[in-house]
Amino acid sequence: MRIGLFTNNYRPLVNGLATSVDTFASAFRKQGHHVVVVAPRYPGGADESGVLRVPGFRAPTHHAYVLPLPQTPGLARAVARLDLDIFHAQHPYLLGPAAARWARRAGKPLVFTYHTRYERYAHYLPGPARWTAWLALRRALAFANQADLVVVPARTLVAELQHQGVRRRIAVVPTGVWLGPAAAAATDSAHLGLQTAGPLCLAVGRLAPEKNQSFLLHAFARLLGELPSARLSLVGEGDDRTRLERLARGLGIQAAVRFHGSVPHEAVGDYYRAADLFLFPSTSETQGLVILEALAAGLPVAAVASPASLEVLRDGETGLILPEDPAAFARGVTEAWRRPDRGRGLGEQGRRVAAAYTAEACAARLLDLYRELVPARQPDRLSLVQDLR
Repeated sequence: MRIGLFTNNYRPLVNGLATSVDTFASAFRKQGHHVVVVAPRYPGGADESGVLRVPGFRAPTHHAYVLPLPQTPGLARAVARLDLDIFHAQHPYLLGPAAARWARRAGKPLVFTYHTRYERYAHYLPGPARWTAWLALRRALAFANQADLVVVPARTLVAELQHQGVRRRIAVVPTGVWLGPAAAAATDSAHLGLQTAGPLCLAVGRLAPEKNQSFLLHAFARLLGELPSARLSLVGEGDDRTRLERLARGLGIQAAVRFHGSVPHEAVGDYYRAADLFLFPSTSETQGLVILEALAAGLPVAAVASPASLEVLRDGETGLILPEDPAAFARGVTEAWRRPDRGRGLGEQGRRVAAAYTAEACAARLLDLYRELVPARQPDRLSLVQDLR
């Protein structure tokens, strides 16, 4: 099968959506399919096989992002030459609508993954927040109703989208994780420049208001009152970093908090293996891919109660579900650390949960859905993908 994944976010950008696209693309290729990722070209980015880069410009409200230009001369012809069986859009704007046009022109199916609650990201758009949130939601729902199939990463989104007016078929396919050996050795924290005699807590994610790291810093300040030797590592970059660093100083916890910045996804595993506890504060996620990554590493997870955490974790069995209250969250983490047997049990059970979300299994599920939309075709010569210059 020849699969096109159309995304406005991709390498070298590091975020959950780019990771999702990369994971599915890699798993599809391992199963013998031809995959082309159509994505923006980033300044200084290297050419790579299987990626069609689209010119664009830096997003004015989010400096790390590039907004691709679907009207680039020659792009439509380049996509047509790919002879795709499936056009899979990852966004309801920019390359998403372009993929819809090209799919209809070719008479091929359009799949759309509804990755996130778009109304929670309205602060990235110019204009009054309430109006832009409404507009972002309406645009996403309208685009979903143009697709032949809507994919969501979590069960909680199905009823929500149906209630909001999505009439197309909706299928649940989470992004999977690559499982390493069950007995993978822990990474020495000193190797990462981390020194701590107490619990090393880890949070992974883009530094942004919707990720709720402000709450995490307030909770960690309470935690230090019970466990003064605890340390917190924040892996990820974002426009909110300066404000969060200022908040850490204001709380008097800057010596116990380390901002590592952006880390290549293939290297994040070292941080999971070095940590003692994984903390997940976000309430805006649809899946919470980093929860699965932590579980796959055997790392006990403490998460704020949210649709994403409740989708994966069972409180007290495979993780800790805690209130979005700094004092209560800190108490839950403290109790887990003081009961090492419980922490080990959560880690072991969590890895079993992650085993049900392997990249291979999730990709196989999505491929089955593709096959329902696409008649079988004979293998043909794979064309080379050239960067648009």
